[in-house]
Amino acid sequence: MERVGTGQTKACAVCGRTMKWRKAWAKNWAEVKFCSDSCRKTKNDPVHAKLDAAILLLLDMRADEATICPSEAARMVGGEEWQPLMQPARDAARRLVAHGLVEITQRGRVVDGSMAKGPIRIKKVGAP
Repeated sequence: MERVGTGQTKACAVCGRTMKWRKAWAKNWAEVKFCSDSCRKTKNDPVHAKLDAAILLLLDMRADEATICPSEAARMVGGEEWQPLMQPARDAARRLVAHGLVEITQRGRVVDGSMAKGPIRIKKVGAP
């Protein structure tokens, strides 16, 4: 008999990575929002909302089938100091995937952003 919660997953509210149910979370799985202490500490960072909005704005400005690189959102938010925002931009893409707004691709194929290594592209959901 399978225990309640076993096999369930959800996305971290900050980085968007997939979290799997753990025995330690058995009593409060419904309230678990963050995958780590690091994400819990950065939960109110205003840069997260800016990166989410930048990705959606850049995609809205392009053709439906177009993709963007996370670096474009990082440059839009960070200006000259965009490079430290690359990982937060990838995190923003994963958050938007969890909300069903975008897809992450590599070599033209949709991939799980939590597992993607190397360069990624972001596209609108349902775009060819």
